[in-house]
This record gives sequence, C-alpha cells and structure tokens, in this order.
Amino acid sequence: MKIGFIGYGSMAEALASRWVGHHDIVIGGRNVDKARALAEQLGHNTHWGREPDAVVDIDVVVLATTHQSVFEAMDAAGGPSAFDGRTLIDINNPVPGAFDGEFLNSNYDGLSLAEKIAGYAANAQVVKAFNMCQASVWKMQPPVFDGRKLVVLHCGGDEAATARAVELIELFGCDHVDIGELKYARLLEAAASIVIKLLFSGRDPHTVLNLIQPEVKVR
Repeated sequence: MKIGFIGYGSMAEALASRWVGHHDIVIGGRNVDKARALAEQLGHNTHWGREPDAVVDIDVVVLATTHQSVFEAMDAAGGPSAFDGRTLIDINNPVPGAFDGEFLNSNYDGLSLAEKIAGYAANAQVVKAFNMCQASVWKMQPPVFDGRKLVVLHCGGDEAATARAVELIELFGCDHVDIGELKYARLLEAAASIVIKLLFSGRDPHTVLNLIQPEVKVR
C-alpha cells in the first residue's frame, strides 16, 4: 500500500515508524520542512511534500493533524474530491477543553468527527482507528498490558477499507475488534476522552482501556 500522512506530529511519527519498510510512506503538510524532517527520520525512501502530496496516488490517507485543523488540511489537500476512492483513517479526538480541565468530546450536530469527515469526503471510505492511545503506546514493541496484547477498536463499515486498517493494526502486533458502522465512532471518541482525562490527571502515558476477550466481534 501507499500511505499518506497529512500531519507530521508525534502520532504520525509513531504510526509511520511501524509501517515504513512494509509500505510506501508519504508525509505531507503545511510546513514542508517538518514533513521533510520526519521523512528523513523514517528513512526507507519516505517521501514528503505538502498536503496534496499525501493524497494523490495514495491508497490510505491518515489524518494526523490536530482535530481543529482537520478540515482546513483536507481543503489544502484538494478538497472533497481529492479523497475519492481513498481509505481515510481518522485518528483524532475532538476534546477542545482538555487544557482547561474539560474532557467532554465535541460532536457535530450529534455526529462524531469521523462521521463529519465522511460527510465532507463523501466518496472516501472512512475508518475510525488508532484514536484510543497516545503516541507512546504505539511506540511500544509490541503494545502489551498485563500479558495481553493491546486490542485496537475500529469502525467504518466498508469491507475493503476495514481490511486495510486491520492489516496496519496487525503490524503493531495488536489484536483488533470491529465495532461496526462509522456511527460507532461516537463511542470511540467518547471512550478516548476518558483516557485523555486519566492522562491529564497524571496517569502513566501508557494508560489504555483494553479488552479481555479480543476474539469477540461486536456488531
């Protein structure tokens, strides 16, 4: 696969560092110097550029900006039609009040951020995944807690896009549970707010919510 990251922060670094060498990686964003720095750090002939470079001729696009910048970055990448036919992975959590001690996630007229993204890029296949843990967890090799693999919850509904996301999850050595259609991103974003609240209260950076029976498939 060819994977484009819009964004070059800690989450982009953590995810891309596990996928590089297995897939072709492109880092794109507003600041080309930062995109280039991460691409050079990753090596393996990783490419860099601006937002459109992370979308054109790309199979999977990872939205690795801040949640406040998602739609601005998607506009910069070429607008809704630029994402046609792409698998689009949303890793964001809209918790705008975290630094002010408020940990309720935002919604968009009752929808999750992932659903709002799907409405923007109507011909993309959106998957919500990788939002439940911060970057330090994704740098664990592998993420294991109390002797159990991390279970990555994801949702989306499109079979081909889900299969791509699962392939990427498995490169971390994690188990995975598909919780169903994209509407269930509302639950993932809310659950992530709990983790964020715990982290801000001083819990270990590796704090996660994990399942005991990862083989159970929820629908």
